[in-house]
Amino acid sequence: MADRPDVPTAGVPVSTIAVVGLAQNVLIGLSKVPFRRPLHGVLSPVENLAAATTRQVVRTFMGYSSSLPVEEFRSIELVLDRVCQVVLPPWVRLRKGVDRSRGQVAGVPGIWLRPHGVEPRATILYLHGGGYIGTSPEMYTAWVATLVAGTGSEAFVPDYRLAPEFPFPAGVDDALAVFTALRDRAAGDVLLVAGDSGGGGLATSLVERIDEEGVRGPDGLVLISPEVDLDLDDVSISENAATDILPWNIPVSPYLRGVDPADQRVSAVHARVGCYPPTIVVSGGAEMFRDSVRRLVDRMESEGVAVRAVEVDGVFHVFPILLPWSTCARDVVERIDAFVDDVVAAPATSLGRTGGVVD
Repeated sequence: MADRPDVPTAGVPVSTIAVVGLAQNVLIGLSKVPFRRPLHGVLSPVENLAAATTRQVVRTFMGYSSSLPVEEFRSIELVLDRVCQVVLPPWVRLRKGVDRSRGQVAGVPGIWLRPHGVEPRATILYLHGGGYIGTSPEMYTAWVATLVAGTGSEAFVPDYRLAPEFPFPAGVDDALAVFTALRDRAAGDVLLVAGDSGGGGLATSLVERIDEEGVRGPDGLVLISPEVDLDLDDVSISENAATDILPWNIPVSPYLRGVDPADQRVSAVHARVGCYPPTIVVSGGAEMFRDSVRRLVDRMESEGVAVRAVEVDGVFHVFPILLPWSTCARDVVERIDAFVDDVVAAPATSLGRTGGVVD
């Protein structure tokens, strides 16, 4: 979103200082890793070390960037966005067999990812994470390309409006506009909605909004560590603060801007979930959103939604995206691929319930 003409960014000198400050903070953060038993955990020693390093880098980035004025925050986002534009498209083309292109759907800019030389069999509307305030479609190129390659689908990642410049419901409005435009032109007439973290929360808000509008909903829903209770009052918020990548003071007020965090439009744990299509929900047992995700799954099961819940013990928030090389992440990708296979192969109403938590 940082490249929008109506979104202010800092000048070059200030932006440069901000980026240098980020690099310094990351280096300081990495110096702490050896003193935090990085080889211990539920993964292999090598994977534990990589996970500990990833956790520290992401924590440092979130803590540092969220402490900056909004213009400097957007400047850092813009720098990362430009780097991803250069580095990731050739990589996903060679490694994943996926083509990337920029485009617009319903006036919302974003990127398309499509399997090279293959007719896609479904369309995925992917809503990127970032706690409703940050990141961009370009930063999600590698992850969404993995989904595209594994499912044989095409995916559009919209650059939906973010807070604090555009609080709720701007992001939902953008997502609804894109969904409505894609619904009648989806490959194979199959349209799935997917999202992680804040994007997963946005996906649930979108499903409820679609139900209110009375239009045909998605054929499937993929949620990865979704942010579905903005009250942030679960035990896991404090219990897992030391093991997660998220900051202990998760910012939600810029997005809500006066909206009650228990409002069902922003917190799916309080919403009507019986309207949800077949869904797969992925989460980590060591993440701060663990309890809210569990409560959402329980609600879905009680209201008869065909839900597949995959909770992996000992790993943090959005681990399939941040630890793509790990055994547990590869297993999750296979489960998502299998879920999409079932959605494509059968009408939504014929898919059986397959709920349950898997360690």
